[in-house]
Amino acid sequence: MTAATKTPYADRSLLTRILFRVPILGRMLREVYYGDADNIYYFLFSVLALWFVAILTWGYPALIVPMLGVVPAMFVVLVMITVGE
Repeated sequence: MTAATKTPYADRSLLTRILFRVPILGRMLREVYYGDADNIYYFLFSVLALWFVAILTWGYPALIVPMLGVVPAMFVVLVMITVGE
């Protein structure tokens, strides 16, 4: 047979295809992207529960490091507000 089979995620970007192939996170993201509208709430609950377990395990650094990761994004938001975009 010479019929080409199309992969399910061939029309997606490279970043999306890479994220969907990460073992646990990819499955959750696929469910949010293609599944029911309620799946986003389950995903957010899972992420928050994982963060809570990390805080219980490693303590203060697990609380601070994600917050430090958000600082550049908030800086960009503040600059965009100031510029007026």
